[in-house]
Amino acid sequence: MIHPIVGTAATVLLALLAVPFGLAAYRMIAGPGYADRFVALDMLTSIAVVCAALTALATGRAEYLDIALVIALINFVATCAFAAFLERKGGRR
Repeated sequence: MIHPIVGTAATVLLALLAVPFGLAAYRMIAGPGYADRFVALDMLTSIAVVCAALTALATGRAEYLDIALVIALINFVATCAFAAFLERKGGRR
């Protein structure tokens, strides 16, 4: 059983994560270049990992940690792919 203070703290932290989520979403939409947009997407997925972990803490269900792990792995592969894309694009100039 989860202590009520831990559940409340996790819920408050989830609410506070709305601010960086909104700022990163704005940067992803308004970013002037591909790199800016991808860094914002990387930030959004990192926030999603933290949200999944906090949800696991708040609810006591470990399944959310599996979701956080999958999101983190997809984020890592996407970052590697984008780095390769930028390297190829920069190599043509």
